[in-house]
Amino acid sequence: MPFSKILAALLLLAVGGPAVAREARIALTFDDLPELSLVEDAGWDKDLNDRLLAGLRRHHLPATGFAVGDKLEADRAGQRAILQSWLAAGFAVENHTYSHESPSELGTSGYIADIARNDAVLRPLLAQYHRRPRWFRHPYLETGSPAAARREIDAWLARHGYRVAPVSLVPSDYEFSEPYDAALAHRDDAHARAIRRAWLAYFRRSITWYREASHALFGRDVAYVLLLHANRLNADTIDDLAAILERDGLKAVSLDKAMRDPAYRIVDGYAGKDGIDWMERWSRALKKPLPWDRFREPPARIQAEYARVDKDAGTSPLMLDEVAPPAEEPEGSLVDPDSQKGPSLVDPDHKLTPAKP
Repeated sequence: MPFSKILAALLLLAVGGPAVAREARIALTFDDLPELSLVEDAGWDKDLNDRLLAGLRRHHLPATGFAVGDKLEADRAGQRAILQSWLAAGFAVENHTYSHESPSELGTSGYIADIARNDAVLRPLLAQYHRRPRWFRHPYLETGSPAAARREIDAWLARHGYRVAPVSLVPSDYEFSEPYDAALAHRDDAHARAIRRAWLAYFRRSITWYREASHALFGRDVAYVLLLHANRLNADTIDDLAAILERDGLKAVSLDKAMRDPAYRIVDGYAGKDGIDWMERWSRALKKPLPWDRFREPPARIQAEYARVDKDAGTSPLMLDEVAPPAEEPEGSLVDPDSQKGPSLVDPDHKLTPAKP
């Protein structure tokens, strides 16, 4: 082998090489089990979970689901069966409160009671699989305010064997998933395809930014904890999501393994009312800036659709056969940002502001 090639190979090894440098670990978590959906249909809920679980198994992706107890009330047998399907497939199901309300809404004692109420729902269900609840995810990532309230909540969790499940990668899938549900309910397949493309492009953009943020704070990739939701959009794109993770050198690991990263041992003293992810919490604790100038929020068109369908769904849930078609989309408004066939879906001048998951 020529000396120049040997030298190049040695240099590549010395710096870790492009592929090696990009390797990192990521834990997949899915909030709002049994499902987050605008469509009120038991068959829809079962189908999306079947698709999601099949994809996770197909790609050998460990995952943790966080369940909301009051979602079991509408169809207790069917929704419990969904949680059982997660457990039977070997995935963890953990506590996400009973009502998905925040401590600022319920007050400290009310919030703790809501956690306890969900614990009472989950504990006997998990016991059937020789498990117990171990992780707790705060709705909206609101961990308690002021500091005394947060300490009281943390103390209750610790006494009952819970650890807080942090989030260090937030791609805001919920903003895409509600318009996607609406498009499918309206039988608008073309628009649904456009939303899928937009979601996958934004997912990749989010990964890029959070990895930049990690390097800004730590000079390396932390073991990321990814926040997604149990929705039809992720069920329908799980193969693409797995391919993106593989292409970007992100190896899926369990939440327990991700939490071994020393970054998660940094004392989190944040006690504000706003829910913020752990990148921002670490930024505050370490007094290091994040690269906000490169942070972009979801496309303006997606945000507008999310606001519209979310408001409509607050009035009444979508039914598969009882909805009017959506408003006509301007031509070229939803296209793949990586495609050369149309304008970018992402507004390059619109910066991302942290959004509540």
